[in-house]
Amino acid sequence: MTNPYQILGVPKSADEASIRKAYRKLAKIYHPDMRPGDKAAEDKFKEASAAFALLNNEEERAKYDRGEIDSQGNPKGQYAQAGTHRGGFPGGFAPGGFEDISDILSELFGRQAGMGARQHFSSRGEDLHFSLDIDLEEVILGGTRQVRMSDGKNLKIKIPVGVQTGRSLRLKGQGGAGMGGGPPGDAIVELKVKPHRFYVVDADRLRLDIPITLHEAVLGAKIKIPTPDGPVNLTIPPNTSSAQVFRVKGKGGANAKGARGDLLVRTMIMLSDTPDNGLKQYLKKSKISTNSDPRRNFFS
Repeated sequence: MTNPYQILGVPKSADEASIRKAYRKLAKIYHPDMRPGDKAAEDKFKEASAAFALLNNEEERAKYDRGEIDSQGNPKGQYAQAGTHRGGFPGGFAPGGFEDISDILSELFGRQAGMGARQHFSSRGEDLHFSLDIDLEEVILGGTRQVRMSDGKNLKIKIPVGVQTGRSLRLKGQGGAGMGGGPPGDAIVELKVKPHRFYVVDADRLRLDIPITLHEAVLGAKIKIPTPDGPVNLTIPPNTSSAQVFRVKGKGGANAKGARGDLLVRTMIMLSDTPDNGLKQYLKKSKISTNSDPRRNFFS
C-alpha cells in the first residue's frame, strides 16, 4: 500500500470525521456489492479499507506520521532493528479499525455486508526490497548467505554462479505478511558485487597485476600468485619484462552457466625501496642500457 492519505484523498491534517467521510465515499464506489466481478474495483476497495484502518486508529496513525511504521503497520528503520516487526496488523487491520469498517459497511449495505466485511479485505503482503553486497569469489564459486530480517527471521539466500551486479533474486513468500488471510509478499534481493582489491573483471576473465623483483625478472623464478580457488605457482621465465602477460587457464571468472574463464597475470617489476649501490655501479659500467631503446617504436 502506498501513502494512506493519498489513497483516501485527504490531507495529512484531516480529522477523524473527514477520514471517515472519505472512506464512505470510496466504499460506495468500489465495494464488491456495487461492482461485482470487477477485480480492479475490489483491489481499490481493499486498499481504501486498509488505509482507513490505519488512519482511523489514533495511536497507529501517530506512529505512521512519525515514520515509525509503514502503511501496513511494520516498524521501519531503527524501530525495525529493535525486533518489533509484526508483519502487518493482526487480521489485516489496525486495532479498532475493523470494527469501524464493519459499522460503516453495515450502514451503507446492510448488516450482512458488515458481518462479511473481513472476507473482502484479504490482500497479498507487500514485497520487501533490500540490497546485498557480495564478494567476487561468491560470483565465481557460488555461495550461500544468511540474512537476518527485521522480524528476527533468518533468510537463506543462494548466490548463483556468474551473477552480475544489479541482478535481483525473488524469494517467494518471504516478504510482508498478507492482510485478512492473504498470501505473504516476496523478498526481492538486489545483488551488488563489491570491487576486489586484486582482480579486475573482464567478461568471464580476470586480470591481475603481480609485482616481481628485478632479480626474478632477469633470472626467472617460480612465484606464488592468488586465484579465486586458492594460491597456485606461476613460472616466470628469465628476461621477463614488466607488463608481460601470462595466462592461467580456468582460474578466472565465471559465466551464468558456470564455465570458467582465464586469469591474465601481468608482471610489474618492482625495485627495492632501499637503493642497491652495487646494482647502480654495475649498470653504469654495463652497455646494455645504451644498446637497447625500449621507446624506439614510438618515434619510428
